Amino acid sequence: MKPFTRNCMTTFELQESDSDHHMHPFTCGSKLQSRRPRVVVGGRGVWLIDSEGEEILDGMSGLWCVNVGYGRTELVEAARQQMQELPYYNTFFQTTHIPAVSLAAKLAELTPDNLNKVFFASSGSEANDTNIRMARTYWAERGKPEKSIIISRKNSYHGSTVGSGSLSGMTAMHSQGGLPIPDIVHINQPDWWSEGGDMAPEEFAVARARELESVIIKHGENRVAAFVAEPIQGAGGVIIAPDGYWAEIQRICDDYEILLIADEVICGFGRTGNWFGSQTFKICPDIVTVAKGLSSGYQPIAASIVSDEIAHVIDQCEFSHGYTYSGHPVAAAVALENVRILEEEKVLDHVNQVAAPYLKARWTSLGDHPMVGEARIVGMMGSIALTPDKENRAPFAAQTGTIGEIVRDQCFAHNLVMRHVGDRMVIAPPLIIRTEEIDILIERAVQALDDAWKQIKKEDLWR
Repeated sequence: MKPFTRNCMTTFELQESDSDHHMHPFTCGSKLQSRRPRVVVGGRGVWLIDSEGEEILDGMSGLWCVNVGYGRTELVEAARQQMQELPYYNTFFQTTHIPAVSLAAKLAELTPDNLNKVFFASSGSEANDTNIRMARTYWAERGKPEKSIIISRKNSYHGSTVGSGSLSGMTAMHSQGGLPIPDIVHINQPDWWSEGGDMAPEEFAVARARELESVIIKHGENRVAAFVAEPIQGAGGVIIAPDGYWAEIQRICDDYEILLIADEVICGFGRTGNWFGSQTFKICPDIVTVAKGLSSGYQPIAASIVSDEIAHVIDQCEFSHGYTYSGHPVAAAVALENVRILEEEKVLDHVNQVAAPYLKARWTSLGDHPMVGEARIVGMMGSIALTPDKENRAPFAAQTGTIGEIVRDQCFAHNLVMRHVGDRMVIAPPLIIRTEEIDILIERAVQALDDAWKQIKKEDLWR
């Protein structure tokens, strides 16, 4: 691939301009200014290219979203055609348009059972904000306005707006901006590696699930509206609950008449090997949140896919909620084309029969590295836990994230995008990745781990 940019600025000039004018999300600006960002200018398949012409294997699908890979001209053409026909119109005021109608119907077709109504947004954060209001409005319309508490999990990620950031269970987010908002409660995450102690994984799974039951009893079933969770916690470090966890969560929600909201922003559209992570873990949600893989990141679009029961109740009132770009025609058209690609190119078959089994075998082999205590993966999302003491699952003495950042930087130095979450390394490559590209990903990951191990020992951090 040749580097491409729409201007003649050098990399240094682009970095200077970025430093002068661009505020980055989830970033310490002064730290970034001293280190300088890498300027990405193009992409094809699983590969990115930077302004210096370096090719980088994207092990994170952008931000968990570029499921069909970069450079899909069909998605570009879908956007172009829709821009010519109808570049924008809203769905307020008794109007609709063909892309929104078609995409809503397609999502109802893909989701299981009784999830047949769709409320569009532009991001997972917006969709989860919608879910807060929808769950509370649902119970209010049923004559139970006091049923407003929403339970989430610590270390979960559901977005960074005031509402969705409150659902998220990350303390760093809650330390800024007055979060969480009232009536948001968090229980512990099902992270056996870090928090399971001497318990067997299955015993730990049930114990963590039953924390939900304890909190419902504490606050009263008459006060709790919903429980929201990711089938696999993505940004929290690809935390995969041990067997038995989701069955117990489902039982509790059913027994106590609590809505179950599955945040599928990361897990949806093939990431776990099924269309939705709910199917992988046999969950029956009342609301499903989707975004990211819905359009493979080519356009900003998200949705809350809602059960018939909730939709019927909400439809009896005027739901005073919505966004200028809800169901944006261009974004919806691109999402429809993206789903067509996933279906007609049998991408999920490729995941289940080729990519996921091969990636699992190669990924779990990283557990042999001296720095890796656990290597887990489901479908096309995996994590490794970094430790100086495998037997005792011990954390590093250094501040959490110090070791992970060293490994992350070494990955980037080896032209591999692999993200760190604390002292875990996570991947979620495009679903279309080939076996030979998986080999390159693992080869570069090993090189990065080896170089990080040397650096950590040299800096006396191996303790």
